[in-house]
Amino acid sequence: MSKNYIIFGASQGLGDAFVKGLPIKGDTVWVVSRTRPKSLDINDGVHRKWLPIDLSSQQQISDLKEALKDIALDVLIYNVGVWEKRGFEDDYTFDQDEIVDIANLININLTSTITYIQALLPNLRQAKNAKIILIGSTAGLDHTNNAQVSFVTSKFGLRGIANALREHLRKDGIPVTCINPGELAAEVPYEEGAEKAIHLYEGTRIPVQDIVAIVQCVLNLSSVSCVKEINIPAITDLNA
Repeated sequence: MSKNYIIFGASQGLGDAFVKGLPIKGDTVWVVSRTRPKSLDINDGVHRKWLPIDLSSQQQISDLKEALKDIALDVLIYNVGVWEKRGFEDDYTFDQDEIVDIANLININLTSTITYIQALLPNLRQAKNAKIILIGSTAGLDHTNNAQVSFVTSKFGLRGIANALREHLRKDGIPVTCINPGELAAEVPYEEGAEKAIHLYEGTRIPVQDIVAIVQCVLNLSSVSCVKEINIPAITDLNA
């Protein structure tokens, strides 16, 4: 039986890997991103539809609801996250973060997560065995030695969203799973394979194929099971 997916943040990296690796022939995937994803050009029997939405504001929520109307959604994957402009540079310091950038990061990583998922709850309730997957980060776990204050705050907050949303949807039988990967080899496209990513980064970054496989496992579970949270650091990551 075919499934309907909606994947947020799906134009590149891990989101692009989900769009390519999760659906099978006959499935439909709504791809939410600001820029047109190249995955729309793939001819593999999967129906991919682009929703050009800028998640930095709430103004397009009505457009999203109108586009999906009475469509039952089997899978919602929220894979959105921005970080400090120089957050991964050696000379990064929280002291120099601009107020407007902090507010924008929190808005995208937390507010939009809440509001855009809220808008699609009626669609998820129409499906027989709907599932919600939130993609977090090991930066949102305890003792990971990350000094990016706003980013870490947002990823801790994402776990809070998952916990509260799970309780809200318990009566509907819709499980909410938060997956927290470590650093990903997101620059290596899904179709180029895990071995290339492993070799390129000498095993220090997680191939996107691993996260796709984890999500596939969660999606294949019966309606009885609820996977609350999965943490996936690289084996070499001593801080996670």
